[in-house]
Amino acid sequence: MAFEPPQRLVRALGEAQRGGADGTKGDDGSGKWLDELAGAVEQAVGLRELTVERVQAPGGRSSLVVLVRQADGTPAVLKLAPERARPESERAALAHWDGRGAVRLLPPGDEGDDAHGVLLLERLRPDLSVRSLPEAKALLEAAGTLRRLWVAPPDAKVHAFETVAERTGRQAEAMRAAADTDAEVVELVDAALTARAELIAGPPEERLLHGTFRQSKVLAGERMPWLAVGPDPVVGECAFDLARLVRDRVEDLIASPSGASITRRRVKRLAESLEVDQERLRGWTLFRAVESGVRARRVGRPQDAELLLEFAGWL
Repeated sequence: MAFEPPQRLVRALGEAQRGGADGTKGDDGSGKWLDELAGAVEQAVGLRELTVERVQAPGGRSSLVVLVRQADGTPAVLKLAPERARPESERAALAHWDGRGAVRLLPPGDEGDDAHGVLLLERLRPDLSVRSLPEAKALLEAAGTLRRLWVAPPDAKVHAFETVAERTGRQAEAMRAAADTDAEVVELVDAALTARAELIAGPPEERLLHGTFRQSKVLAGERMPWLAVGPDPVVGECAFDLARLVRDRVEDLIASPSGASITRRRVKRLAESLEVDQERLRGWTLFRAVESGVRARRVGRPQDAELLLEFAGWL
């Protein structure tokens, strides 16, 4: 199958080589995966007897999404991701949710087809996400979808998901390593690390979380109006998951003269609607915004970094 991978994916994999979420650099196998991607798609399509419609573009930053039809004509999505994107963790989470609030994982194909980061998923509407709705309605629908995902995780003997403490621990180390002489950034990093230390000090709440939830990760479906896609699952407290939703449409918040007050009201409203402690949500929102901002600086996205760090300063 001859095709050009979406440039958004190519750029994101290049960023990962310069320093991913844990700050590591160097060859993580993503370059080799990209070189072999066309062959992997052809193999997965052949094994499942699929008909390719098109590659979804601009697509995501961590995987290739191909719109396909199964042998009986049913529309589906073929997703391929490198090991660094933890596709097997995504598979385990989707299997555990079994379509409750999330896209449904379709039955595996021939033996061996699922061993290399290949997922076959029900087809949603990739062109229609919750983000297309007016802001207030979008937040309401996204929050309702997220609530359905917060279930007890499977037995650790079945699958060992990463915990919030483990993931943020790696991120914290990368944040410390990236500290620079910019006093404002150093102050924000210190505040974020202090917040994390306090948040993980007590007994952990154990819920299976989406991990990277935001409005664009909620797509329109047929069996339910809205379903989540693209999890990077983690086990921990619900406030961690909700924190990423707080900063959705951050560019609009920054452009608004009342962006800071809107942000604080959003924290309060989301915490109350989903019965999450408001201060814990504020703390995780701070940590995740600073972590994302520092990472954006590290991989050469200064405009994104500026937006995120200004947002973090409001918290």
